[in-house]
Amino acid sequence: MNPGQAEHAEHEVRTALAQRRVRYTPARRLVVEALSRAAGPLAAGDLHERLGGRVPLSSLYRTLAVLEEAQVLTREHDAAGVARYELAEWLLGHHHHLVCSVCGEVRDVGVDPAVETTITRLVARVAADAGYRAAGHRLDIEGTCAACRTA
Repeated sequence: MNPGQAEHAEHEVRTALAQRRVRYTPARRLVVEALSRAAGPLAAGDLHERLGGRVPLSSLYRTLAVLEEAQVLTREHDAAGVARYELAEWLLGHHHHLVCSVCGEVRDVGVDPAVETTITRLVARVAADAGYRAAGHRLDIEGTCAACRTA
C-alpha cells in the first residue's frame, strides 16, 4: 500500500471504529500501520517483531481480537494452521495470496481484471454445481518463493 492509500486506510479504520464505539488506541494504530505496510498477511509473532516490541505480545493478541471483531482485520490460517492477519478486504481491495510452502511467507497478489472475471465465473459454477450461490471467493496459490528455491 502506498503512503496515500495507507493514510486513507487509517482514516477509514478510525471512522469504522468510532461507529462501533471502539477506541483507536496507540496500539491499535501501530497494528493498522504495520499491516498497511505489509506485503501480505502476518502472523502475530511476525507483527510483534515488526513493531519492535512497542506493543506487548499479550496486548497485541487483544488488539488483534478487537480489530477483527470490529471487522477491520481478517484472520486466515495458512496450510500449517498458523493464523495470519491483514486489513479487511474493504480496505485493501479484492486480492489473492501467494503462499510459500517452505518458509510460510504469504504475499498479496492482484490479478488482471479479465482473469478475475474468469475466476469469479468458475467459482460461481463450482458453487452452483454444489447447490450453493457464491458470495465471494479467496484464492491462495501455493508454491515456493524465489528465496526458498535458491536456498
